[in-house]
Amino acid sequence: MARSLTRFSTFALAAAMGMASFTAAAEDSLTVVSWGGAYGTAQKKHMIDPFQKDSGIKVLFEDYSGGVAEMKAQVESGNIQWDVVDLEVIDLERACSEGLLETIPRDILPAGVDGKAAADDFIPEALSNECAVGNIVWSVVFAYNKNTIGGTPAASINDFFDTKKIPGKRAMRKRPQVNMEWALLADGVAPAEVYEVLATPEGQARAFAKLDSLKKDIVWFDSWSQAPQLLNDGGAVLVQSANGRFYDAIRQEGKPFVIVWDGHVYDLDAWGVLKGSPKKDLAFKFIAYATQSKPLAGMSDVAYGPTRKSSAPMMDPAAAPHLPTAHLDKGFQAGSEFWADYGESLGEKFNEWLLK
Repeated sequence: MARSLTRFSTFALAAAMGMASFTAAAEDSLTVVSWGGAYGTAQKKHMIDPFQKDSGIKVLFEDYSGGVAEMKAQVESGNIQWDVVDLEVIDLERACSEGLLETIPRDILPAGVDGKAAADDFIPEALSNECAVGNIVWSVVFAYNKNTIGGTPAASINDFFDTKKIPGKRAMRKRPQVNMEWALLADGVAPAEVYEVLATPEGQARAFAKLDSLKKDIVWFDSWSQAPQLLNDGGAVLVQSANGRFYDAIRQEGKPFVIVWDGHVYDLDAWGVLKGSPKKDLAFKFIAYATQSKPLAGMSDVAYGPTRKSSAPMMDPAAAPHLPTAHLDKGFQAGSEFWADYGESLGEKFNEWLLK
């Protein structure tokens, strides 16, 4: 990694953002909410801690489990507890359309480390929603433990639903997103047609029927951070999670996990600011800092792809084969517009199905 690309200084930050606008009193603080686990650790190392050091702004870094319910409750009550939130884009469209997020001006974003303007440096999807700035490309995959899988390793999304071929529990996050898509894939729907089918009552019934076939063997969890432990402890033989959770366990802890990319659903995560945050300006400064070339390159620590092109030369080359972008032919992009339209109604149906 070239020294010229890895050096970063407060002088460069000042040039990008203006030192006068960036200085902060020691008592200033900001609440930033993300996903914890290996991802949160990488964010703390590459974004949170350097930002605190360079800005003098204290960051309270908290975890949540996703979705829009907590944000909606805060905004509607006027009791804003969070300032900056890391959202899955699958939730972003709905949060923005329901007025839960501030509009983020694009002129706060500094140029890339190579001097390229932010508008040209970010991949288009990262700036496609006015309420957020994309920071990673990630994917929902499943994995197995070589020590517990038995004689037949999993190779496809069909195997995930086939408990005769591969007996044992399956662990899945307790929400309809991705689970409904996987059910239709395993029921024979082509990836390009999944959302068209899922938009119909018949398609939704078909997805729930496929999930019914697996229901008694599902172990539900709320947070991605729980997934590697379930796989390691034998709580489930096949476990769904964000790809970086498994990659971190393999790379850092030497876990005997194998990631299956077939049917993976890839998407972006993005930084947003809760509507009505009294610290909106500080929140914008954090997002401008955290989405610079170098902090984004650090997300390759957990096999998440950066959303700036200028970050690529700064990443660990060993991570490249493990990024979702290396497996796009085996998956499809999450339908953020679909879930903005159907998320609330399918969420209710999914919760009703869980209780049956």
